[in-house]
Amino acid sequence: MLKTRASREFWLLALMALLVIGAGLGMRDPWPSDEPRFALVAKQMVLSGDWLFPHRGTELYSDKPPMLMWFQATLFTVLGNWRVAFLLPSLLAALGTLACVYDLGRRLWTRQVGLYAAWALLFAVHFTFQSKRAQIDPLVVFFITLANYGLLRHLLCGPAWRWWWLGWFAAGLGVITKGVGFIALLMLVPAIIAAALGWPRVRLHLRDVRFWLGPLAFVLAVALWLVPMVVTATSSGLAEYRAYMNDILFKQTAKRYAQSWDHHNPWWYFLGVMPSMWIPAFLLVPWAIPAWWRRLRRRDPRYLLLLGWWLLILLFFSIPHGKRDVYILPALPMFCLALSPLLPGLLRRRDVQWVLGAFAALLTLALLGIGVAMLAGDPGFERRWVFERGISDGLTATLGWVALVLGSWGLVSLVFSGPRRFHWAVVSILAMAWVAYGLVGSPLFNDSSSARGLMYQAGQRIGPDAELGLVGWKEQNLLMSDRPVRTFGFKRRWYRQLQDGREWQAQAPGRRWLLVQEAAMLTCVDRRQAERVGVANRRGWWLVPAHAFEGQCRPSAVELARIRREQGKDDDEQ
Repeated sequence: MLKTRASREFWLLALMALLVIGAGLGMRDPWPSDEPRFALVAKQMVLSGDWLFPHRGTELYSDKPPMLMWFQATLFTVLGNWRVAFLLPSLLAALGTLACVYDLGRRLWTRQVGLYAAWALLFAVHFTFQSKRAQIDPLVVFFITLANYGLLRHLLCGPAWRWWWLGWFAAGLGVITKGVGFIALLMLVPAIIAAALGWPRVRLHLRDVRFWLGPLAFVLAVALWLVPMVVTATSSGLAEYRAYMNDILFKQTAKRYAQSWDHHNPWWYFLGVMPSMWIPAFLLVPWAIPAWWRRLRRRDPRYLLLLGWWLLILLFFSIPHGKRDVYILPALPMFCLALSPLLPGLLRRRDVQWVLGAFAALLTLALLGIGVAMLAGDPGFERRWVFERGISDGLTATLGWVALVLGSWGLVSLVFSGPRRFHWAVVSILAMAWVAYGLVGSPLFNDSSSARGLMYQAGQRIGPDAELGLVGWKEQNLLMSDRPVRTFGFKRRWYRQLQDGREWQAQAPGRRWLLVQEAAMLTCVDRRQAERVGVANRRGWWLVPAHAFEGQCRPSAVELARIRREQGKDDDEQ
């Protein structure tokens, strides 16, 4: 009977995770800011056969290591569907992260603790939101969590040498995924402290030669990508390959950490991110802190390693000026794991239940308010959607009805959960909201968010036999084009792209068109002879024929300042 119950509880968790995270898979195209970039790079890998040096259009892409793009390209090669292939790595990584957290909680405490940890992680807003996006972060979170899993299996449940080696190897894979995978190894710091103070259960086994095979596994994982890339870059004689190597190894790693040039935020930035994005689990921290302190005073190394690593990650990412909310995301699984042994007792507290009930009620009221405002009024956020994203009034009405349905579902969940089980109401409301986001929101927003609608309209207007060039383009424009497209660089100044585009267009003026971002339009373009195609991703776009050009395309001081400002905003999105 116990085995049957345990099996049911595990498969309920697995099916809920698949439903919540997987809802909408295959129903949308890549959305900015990062998804089209990685999907485009992966697509060009498949088309060109060059998997070692990623390209974005005609330029090398050196901002990130190619691990995610390798996964996407491989899955497309197997499945033949980009809509599934570009999102599937995030889904698999999220499921893998949940499995690691569940099994680690089961081994360090009990099976029930493992379930609580996985449930808390699954419905943490930050984790679920990122897991439904095709960015690098879900994959690097998985590798870091897998590294933590292997290290903790050895340090607290060992000796377990194979898991020790796997932990180091996974940290190396994290490095060639985003560069910060090595932060998993900071788990050794609290472990060394615990061992030095004689805390029970922690064993490093430094004198065993097998201990030192762990760093070797780390180097081996990094070398899988680093060695062939460096050898090819140094032996090819191509300057662009050397520039790629120098940029990704130095500028995008150590220099980016030490001299952050974007996303500047104060040192306390993550102290605001965690309470706002790690909800609902983070709502219980005021009750958890005293309980954690009592367990640390009893010299329980499990809490020292988990909480100590979390604080080290917080310190590591708080030092540089550049900060984004996703930087702290790898610490969330270990936070949920440290919280999970306390959850059975905390959820029996009346004050905890009322806090969770208040959260569910606020969420319900917000959904109802949004729905009523969109159907009966003209709220500012709706006007921004229409103006910036080109969304029709009919679509906003549909979204209003969806919000009303979700709000009504929230009311029913609160009524049926009762005051002692408000946590079930929270789970019910969030689960339904995420499913609606995937199954309803994805198709409704897809044309405007992915630029598919814009590129389709552009293709229809110029006809199937025309050629198209892009100026001031974004990755989604090239990715969603219905034909081969000519580009004139990506990071080059837009006015130079426009100048080169005009020269290219003049070679065959009857059949060549330019699709130009509105911010890149200079006074040399007569807008009366150009066509405004529409709005996508908060940007206006124009189709410019050859006869629309007048005079030389040299930007004035005012235009040059405007272009630099607008292109700088685009660069910040990278």
